[in-house]
Amino acid sequence: MATEIPVYLFTGFLESGKTKTIQETLADEGFNTGERTLLLMCEDGIEEYEPSEFAGKNVFIEEIESEDELTEKTLRSLAKKHKVERVVIEYNGMWQLSTLYDAVPSNWLIYQQLLFADATTFENYNNNMRSLVVDKLQNCELVVFNRPDKSVNKDTLHKIVRGVSRRTSIAYEYPDGTLEYDEQEDPLPFDINSPVITIADRDYALWFRDFAEDIRKYSGKTVKFKGIVGINKNMKPGVAICGRHVMTCCIDDIEFKGLVCVDVPDNTKLSNRDWVIMTARIEIEHHELYGKKGPVLHALEIEKSSAPEQEIATFY
Repeated sequence: MATEIPVYLFTGFLESGKTKTIQETLADEGFNTGERTLLLMCEDGIEEYEPSEFAGKNVFIEEIESEDELTEKTLRSLAKKHKVERVVIEYNGMWQLSTLYDAVPSNWLIYQQLLFADATTFENYNNNMRSLVVDKLQNCELVVFNRPDKSVNKDTLHKIVRGVSRRTSIAYEYPDGTLEYDEQEDPLPFDINSPVITIADRDYALWFRDFAEDIRKYSGKTVKFKGIVGINKNMKPGVAICGRHVMTCCIDDIEFKGLVCVDVPDNTKLSNRDWVIMTARIEIEHHELYGKKGPVLHALEIEKSSAPEQEIATFY
């Protein structure tokens, strides 16, 4: 079995502070104690690395000049060439992370994924390149906003991050090097401890994401929400799919987010694409439509309804 190689992934757009942070990280004796490290550069920024200042001297810098070059074959070759024990990646903010995820060898494990951003320009990136911002936020553990000044609206930056991930930590790094963590609480807009967790139409996307991040938390709970029904002739009697279409960042990424529903009574006379108000108990169990264990809605009450004012659920 191949030895596991930890990967430290730094993402962000140009002039976001990635190079500076990586330079400081590799110059830190606490982090760099001489491990054979591949530093993979996926963009040519303004700042340049100073290898002479790295704490350990076994750092091997390689550059990937185009997204097409980022392949598993290339990465395996570089790892073999330098006999690396770990990898640090400065990723190009204009490339989709799926390209990297598809390319990393199976024994490369992403230990940490960080996003760096210029606090004064991040909102503009979000307004004009929302899909790329979402791409970088979805799996990162920490966002570091550099150079915050009086013009920066921290509430806006907070909402942008939380619109994609509730788990990502947020920090602000000031010119003097001090780090301030965003400790703003984000209570869910519904009561998870209520006998019936009622999901407002505007909160479906937020609920489904929270649900997907910790399904076990909802096991045995009763939920009530408005959704669209999916039924076809291949489904057994009393079985349906219920959920809503969710848009994370743009029209191109709209996906149906729904769950298998059982115990649907005959008297509801549901048809495909009917809108309903569903009250159901969630159980984690095997179902043939999943082909494995998954969250199953056990219908308690189904009431036909009109479509919500906004049929596509969003995070805003």
